[in-house]
Amino acid sequence: MSHVLAAVAWPYANGPRHIGHVSGFGVPSDVFSRYMRMAGHDVLMVSGTDEHGTPIQVQADKEGVTPRELADRYNRVIVEDLHGLGLSYDLFTRTTTGNHYAVVQELFEGLHRNGYIVPKVTMGAISPSTGRTLPDRYIEGTCPICGYDSARGDQCDNCGNQLDPIDLINPRSKINGETPQFVETEHFFLDLPAFAQALGKWLDSREGWRPNVLRFSKNLLDDLQPRAITRDLEWGVPIPLEGWRDRADKRIYVWFDAVIGYLSASIEWARRSGDPEAWRRWWAADGEGEEARGYYFMGKDNIVFHSVIWPALLLGYSGEGDRGGEPGDLGRLNLPTEVVSSEFLTMEGRKFSSSRQVVIYVRDFLDRYDADALRYFIAVAGPESQDTDFTWAEFLRRNNDELVAGWGNLVNRSVSMAAKNFGAIPPAAELTAEDRALLETAQKAFPHVGGLIEKHRQKQAITEAMRVVGEANKYLSDQAPWKMKDDRERMGTVLHVALQAVSDCNTLLTPFLPHSAQKVHELLGGTGVHAPMPSIVQVEDLDGGPSYPILTGDYSAGARWESAPIEAGRTLAPPKPVFRKLDPSIVEEELARLDPGK
Repeated sequence: MSHVLAAVAWPYANGPRHIGHVSGFGVPSDVFSRYMRMAGHDVLMVSGTDEHGTPIQVQADKEGVTPRELADRYNRVIVEDLHGLGLSYDLFTRTTTGNHYAVVQELFEGLHRNGYIVPKVTMGAISPSTGRTLPDRYIEGTCPICGYDSARGDQCDNCGNQLDPIDLINPRSKINGETPQFVETEHFFLDLPAFAQALGKWLDSREGWRPNVLRFSKNLLDDLQPRAITRDLEWGVPIPLEGWRDRADKRIYVWFDAVIGYLSASIEWARRSGDPEAWRRWWAADGEGEEARGYYFMGKDNIVFHSVIWPALLLGYSGEGDRGGEPGDLGRLNLPTEVVSSEFLTMEGRKFSSSRQVVIYVRDFLDRYDADALRYFIAVAGPESQDTDFTWAEFLRRNNDELVAGWGNLVNRSVSMAAKNFGAIPPAAELTAEDRALLETAQKAFPHVGGLIEKHRQKQAITEAMRVVGEANKYLSDQAPWKMKDDRERMGTVLHVALQAVSDCNTLLTPFLPHSAQKVHELLGGTGVHAPMPSIVQVEDLDGGPSYPILTGDYSAGARWESAPIEAGRTLAPPKPVFRKLDPSIVEEELARLDPGK
């Protein structure tokens, strides 16, 4: 057994999340975490809502509420959505807690003490009408290099060059169109070039990463520049230095505090568990955390923060960059074992866009369809290693032809025939070669499917599990137990073998389809928890702030990753369908929602 950290990207709390978001960070991390727990590992799955930064401030101003009120609203929406999907977080928290502030400030102070955070005077963009800082990506203008007229203040998407807002020709605010004012301002910068050598050595030692992630990360090391980690803003974590701590106009930049959330959430979880030092089993680079592994899940637009910037912060705090230094009070901290990045999901051939209504929010989806139907689509057809398009026609086909007609049909006909003819799981008499072949196929799938999940090849893993479902369906059709009314012993044996295959397939599919896995477990006469689910709990801030909802759960019960023999004689009732067959009319209905004018 080893300690496995599942560090899941933090959804931004300026609005509800859509299915493109959860296809990148949510479902893949949960499939992995559920499997690793079933395989006997000690998993800690953490995340929360990312709640600081200018976009929240801008949205709050637009709605006439405070940033905290806006964050409170969307934090609750996102918690409820992730709960609806059955994502098994040990702790899903938020970045506006006293605990998070304290951990962020501890890392800032440690990096500053070791010489990796330095002050610098720069030219910052200010909104003339509000006096607030305009972040680089909120400024557009003409690229001075290629002439592209919609370049952002941080980068030109046309020629790919890095830019500063002051370099743009005819810069304008994306918020209200006004011309920004550039003024001198002092900020703190992270000395990223001081980590180039240590990061290169670490990346060279990585094995098993998706090639595009590793290649992209190594390429970033060629042009590392010092990066600002503070902003002229009143919404964020205060800067913990003398002369800065009480300033209302300067805050730590949101990108710096958000990545530290993985550590702060782990510490909050430990504090809530009754063992405040328990987090060290996943994080301490000396002693306790030596056998720990950390896997970070996100979409490809977040790779740089997890493969370069977060490792740099960890190295600097541990005193392991070019400038040396001493570890802070938290000790030396583990670097990521792997950065697991998904590509993008599009919708009906277009990028997700809330403003253009090319979107379906998670809660709207769950109002109309089952969570496992979405989880299945993401697993079998999601953007694991290349951009993928979600279409309603393909969702309908996958649901009806594979979940309902494949897996659901196998469960229904096996259980219903046994319930009707025996009222219980029948005993098995002597097995034939065909019986043994199916049982062997199912048992051999456990190491194969599990190995694929462990290597983050979930599409292949669920395809292999569904191949076993197909073999079991073929076995039933070939054996035709419904024709064996004159040979009840053989009929019982065939149904026993079929139900054993159903039980094995259910375990193989449990990480992907936990809601239906619990139902199938109960249809087979099982009791107790087969697939543990998260709970929403309202908690008090550990450091005196307002209360808030968290996602958490006890995942110690449930199925193990192995074939468990079914018990003859266990009572069976006529089954109810596990999955809903969808009417083809949903395709036109959903497309009409996307384009209401048509």
